Amino acid sequence: MGTMGLALPWRARITSVPRERGTRVEPSEHFVGGPNLAAVDERSEDAALAAACRSGDLRAYERLYTLHGARMKNLARNLLGNPSDAEDAVQETFLKVHRSIAGFRGQSSFVTWTYRILINTCYDARRSRLRKKEVANQDSEESPGIEPRAPGAHPTLRMALERALAKLTQHQRDVFLLYEVEGFRHSEIAGMLEMTETASKNTLFQAKKSLRQMLEPPRGSAAESR
Repeated sequence: MGTMGLALPWRARITSVPRERGTRVEPSEHFVGGPNLAAVDERSEDAALAAACRSGDLRAYERLYTLHGARMKNLARNLLGNPSDAEDAVQETFLKVHRSIAGFRGQSSFVTWTYRILINTCYDARRSRLRKKEVANQDSEESPGIEPRAPGAHPTLRMALERALAKLTQHQRDVFLLYEVEGFRHSEIAGMLEMTETASKNTLFQAKKSLRQMLEPPRGSAAESR
């Protein structure tokens, strides 16, 4: 999985201090609305979109893309590592939504269901890329993937965080990106990743704990540098 070019708002900080309510990390610029803002209208529009898409109304798909296309691309870029693969994943997602809309049962919101398809599409793309990489490695000693950072370089916070994120488990990284970067609620993440809200919260806690351990310098190093 590539991490170069992650579309992350690097103002986010990984701290051990519990976050107070209302101090949420800003999501990507394409995130529309805030917590508890017009929740009833959102649910109504979600249901209307689902019904219109099910009836074959192409304008409904255009509306879905207008509302969520940019955010979907941003998420796909974070999961796949580059804009080109992200664009392909979003296009494939809309094709899958169109083909399988008749099977949508409303057990989650239509938008959550759409993002779940996007995430699974990104998973498939990552597995396909890994298989191609393994085949290529059989014919060449050098990997065609992203080149490792030079060990002698002095990485910025962004580079360090990219490296740290790459070391997380898949679930930890995805939950972190969905919550801290894209601004989804745990209830939404649970629906997208097919896990419980409690599991989503615990996974985020473990992800942030691991990131702190990787990013914070050892306590003894600060004293030694004086």
